[in-house]
Amino acid sequence: MTTIKDRGQFFGILNLMNKNRFELHEERLATTDESGHRVYLYPEDVKGKWKDKRQLFFWFLIFLYMVVPWIHFKGKQIILLDIPKREFVFFGSTFYGHDAPMLVLVLLGFVFTLGFITSIWGRVWCGWACPQTVFIDAIYRKIERFIEGKARARKELDQAPWTLSKILKKSLKWTLYIIVSLHISHSFIGYFVGARELFSITLNPPAEHMHLFITMLVITGIIILDFGWFREQFCIIACPYGRFQSVMMDQSSLVVGYDAKRGEPRRSAEVPKENEGDCINCYHCVKVCPTGIDIRRGTQLECIACTNCIDACDEVMIKVGKPTGLIRYDSELGFEGKEKKTFHLRSAIYLTLIFAIATTFVFVLSKSADLRVTFLRGSHSPFQRIEREGNPDEIVNHYKLTFDYTGTAPINLSIRAVNSDLADKINIVMPQNPTFIKDGHTKGNVFFRFSQDVLDHGSLTFPVELIDVQENGIIKVIEKRDIKLVGPLE
Repeated sequence: MTTIKDRGQFFGILNLMNKNRFELHEERLATTDESGHRVYLYPEDVKGKWKDKRQLFFWFLIFLYMVVPWIHFKGKQIILLDIPKREFVFFGSTFYGHDAPMLVLVLLGFVFTLGFITSIWGRVWCGWACPQTVFIDAIYRKIERFIEGKARARKELDQAPWTLSKILKKSLKWTLYIIVSLHISHSFIGYFVGARELFSITLNPPAEHMHLFITMLVITGIIILDFGWFREQFCIIACPYGRFQSVMMDQSSLVVGYDAKRGEPRRSAEVPKENEGDCINCYHCVKVCPTGIDIRRGTQLECIACTNCIDACDEVMIKVGKPTGLIRYDSELGFEGKEKKTFHLRSAIYLTLIFAIATTFVFVLSKSADLRVTFLRGSHSPFQRIEREGNPDEIVNHYKLTFDYTGTAPINLSIRAVNSDLADKINIVMPQNPTFIKDGHTKGNVFFRFSQDVLDHGSLTFPVELIDVQENGIIKVIEKRDIKLVGPLE
């Protein structure tokens, strides 16, 4: 029997065993082979404080994602993006298609907030809040590990020939993937259709809402493909965030990194013991990485700051009697032993922009009324002449009305003249007077009938009041408008 006589021989064998698998060329990704074909990763499981914190936060986010569509505030779903109706609800405030500038402010606020977070805490979004990371780590990988076992067992199962056991395991795994993906896709659609309405729709045959059924199948298919198979390829290839993060980060931004000053030179047969750093070159940090990178090579685009390597390295350091933190959260300046600035110019610019956008949004929102009325002149002639025997001809102006109401109590809306003299000369006719207006989008019509002699050179500015005729007889003035009436110039 061959024996390992000394420490150098042991680490030489260990490095040789790991070298072909982990010592890749700097220009090559761990997810591709020499010919460019995909290499499937089997990241090992890891335990540690950061893993525990992330799992708790993941389930908090999943809970919010699933529950929010069922929460109602002021009679409406707390977040609803009804695209066909062009109605968007955010925490009790309703916006319509003509409120596009408000939605632009929301999107800009999100972009600059993400930029601010990235400038200080790096890719914390990727590792802690991105749906890709949250659902894969919290649900899909757990299903995979429960059915197929640990990393080595999963790899051996994939490489093994098809047997009854393999078919059963794969079928069970993908069946659970489908069930989870269906639930995620239905929750996602609930943000656009309404959770309660979607629940009612699911009780009916799919043929009654075929377009929605097909949409659900497409979304479910994308989720299964991405979370169950594509996985880290999305982060490396498809996601743009990893590429433009470099313009939002600097040397003071927080990253998951390796302390080269403390870890180098790594333990090996070629390095004398007295010159060794703390890194024992076990590659445990690489084995647990979901994108397959070696964090010791420095900050890389493929790193999603998931902290798996931190927990893996800390576990090894404890076993070998070394201080933890060889891999840790720090900035590039911190790893170089230099003073770092938590808040710097880039962050200040982002924060200023966020404050400006938030202030503008609140100001515009405070000025917006619950009821928005749009007067649009009829699509035919701007006026009509009605001949009357023995009396001056009568002129009719037709306006189409659009009511966007975000309040909770219905309104009985009527229109009346402000000027009492003109009130006797101009007759306001509404098919439904008062017009009943409830929450949402309502349309109506109003006709102004008057004698031609009321006009001044073919036109007249007619001030009116929009009033709410309440059940107790009280009349509440909602707003005043100036209506342009027109007729013949003669």
